[in-house]
Amino acid sequence: MIELLFVTCLSTAPTECRERSMLFTDITPMTCMMGAQPELAKWANEHPNWNVAGWKCQMVRSAEFKA
Repeated sequence: MIELLFVTCLSTAPTECRERSMLFTDITPMTCMMGAQPELAKWANEHPNWNVAGWKCQMVRSAEFKA
């Protein structure tokens, strides 16, 4: 499982930030890296009060995943 982990900050209060993530089961880390920007752009369009401040793709070990 691959996690796209990203940080968002409020447009009106740039110091108020939150960590968010998207989980993918059928992609590789490289596919995540290549497809992250369009996914984040889509998220940003759906959440206009937030700015994406940073992101990374990482493997999620099954012991870390809580359903």
